[in-house]
Amino acid sequence: RSRAFLTVNVVLRRNKRRSRHRKRSNGTRQLRNSCALVLKQQLCSHFNLVMQSVRCSQHQAWADDRVTSLAPVLSRAVTAAHRRCPLARCIAARRFKQCRCRGIGLQVYALDAAQPFDFEHRMQKKLSQDKQLTIGIVGFGTFGQFMAKRLVQAGHRVLATSRTPYYHEAASIGAGFCQDADDFCEEHPDVVILATSILSTESVLRSLPLARLKRSTLFVDVLSVKVFPKQLLLTVLPPEVDILCTHPMFGPDSGKGSWDGLNFMYDPVRVGDDPKRQQRLELFLQIFKGQGCRMVEMTCEEHDRQAASTQFVTHTVGRMLGAMNLQSTDINTKGFEALLQLVNNTNHDSFDLYYGLFLYNTNATGVFAPSCLWLFGWQLHH
Repeated sequence: RSRAFLTVNVVLRRNKRRSRHRKRSNGTRQLRNSCALVLKQQLCSHFNLVMQSVRCSQHQAWADDRVTSLAPVLSRAVTAAHRRCPLARCIAARRFKQCRCRGIGLQVYALDAAQPFDFEHRMQKKLSQDKQLTIGIVGFGTFGQFMAKRLVQAGHRVLATSRTPYYHEAASIGAGFCQDADDFCEEHPDVVILATSILSTESVLRSLPLARLKRSTLFVDVLSVKVFPKQLLLTVLPPEVDILCTHPMFGPDSGKGSWDGLNFMYDPVRVGDDPKRQQRLELFLQIFKGQGCRMVEMTCEEHDRQAASTQFVTHTVGRMLGAMNLQSTDINTKGFEALLQLVNNTNHDSFDLYYGLFLYNTNATGVFAPSCLWLFGWQLHH
């Protein structure tokens, strides 16, 4: 299956200088057939000898002398068939090199060695493996499964871990699952995504056996607040580990369809200068670029300042409206339907998310303090 082979098609025609109206005799036909047969045998024989010293992966890097050496062989082949050989046209495979044997009127238009029948598949597989990341997800809840599904569809190997045994859910997505954190870390993922809740991030991170991971591992957080995980990762992780803080500005509800045009915020907090580390960072970000996300590079501090007046306000208003138990009617206006959609999007998220947005973003209390007091009470506020 791995031997190279050559396909040669030979078409011989009469010399143009001869009369076109002259009838062909049986001898002429036999001469043409024998000439074509000898020509093919000689060419293929020489090709096999040449290919013994050329590896299959180097077919397209032949030296010129390898190709031009076919010309005298073709010349001898035609001469051996008949000295008065008519004009011959040799079309060998699809492409490669052009050379001319002017002495006998023989033209070699193209030479090409056919690759092994699975060569393109193997090369495509190798290229895919070079671009494939092993991505570990810590926390396999709703958002973790949402991310894992897209990562698997993008062609990456996904491995998850969580306190809850999500073996069936992981298998249905096409991801692996390890309930034991030691087994998870011993898989040596290239990227580790922290997809836990904001409230449990610190305890989960400190419980991971970091010594079992590669020292060049890239840690990525996808929390809705950014300064808190940035400071936590810089404190807990070894200095050799890369850190990327991100916030996909969408979730399982708003991002269940296309991600085209959705915002993806990221801040490469600490990434080594090694080209392999830089390439890994680009491969990971390319996952979201390829999905059509609008990539927004922003510092964690600026993210929290802006999120306090956008995301936190949205969740606060949505939960306030949800507490009013609004119901759809037969005469809904567009504005009322937008409010119902807001309630639907925000109330599907856990209360821990909203609690974390308030508790771990220092900008939140100043933006919407009256509503915070109404929702949580004086004791939580202080």
